[in-house]
Amino acid sequence: MRGGFVAEVGLYMQEVVESFKILVVEDEADIRQVLCFFLRQSGYDVLDVAGGQEAIRVIPEYCPHLIILDLMMHPMSGWDVLQWLHTMYQYPLPPVIIMTALVHFSDQKRGFEEGAVEYITKPAQPNKVVERVRMLLSLTAEQRLLRQKKRIEDQQKTLERLCAAQADEFVY
Repeated sequence: MRGGFVAEVGLYMQEVVESFKILVVEDEADIRQVLCFFLRQSGYDVLDVAGGQEAIRVIPEYCPHLIILDLMMHPMSGWDVLQWLHTMYQYPLPPVIIMTALVHFSDQKRGFEEGAVEYITKPAQPNKVVERVRMLLSLTAEQRLLRQKKRIEDQQKTLERLCAAQADEFVY
């Protein structure tokens, strides 16, 4: 009897995961393909696009539950997509995970301020990205907002410490 219950719970969880739609916006084909493979293997419905212009074209129709967004794309960057989401998209906004090679704390802080709930630097292990997706989709919108605000505060404190340390270096 217990085995049947476990099987039913497992089947239910697979159905829940399958209902989540993930949009991957990444201009590097190899990264996009690997990430999409891992997400699909985890049961997510995944749509991938190679740039910001494609993203804003498909978002209203696809209605993703979560967006994984590269920042450095041309001609329309991930920053542009974030701004478009805030000005043109119907609320509630889907959570956004930024996945980029930009490693500066100021970029991370800006990403959180512009609405991202996670910031992952490349190269990233695909299984870790899937873990973050799973975790974020398990949170309520309020929990994601609190997490985002905390991340902004943490980045601000780190920037202040770095600036203070640099100022100390210039004292003769």
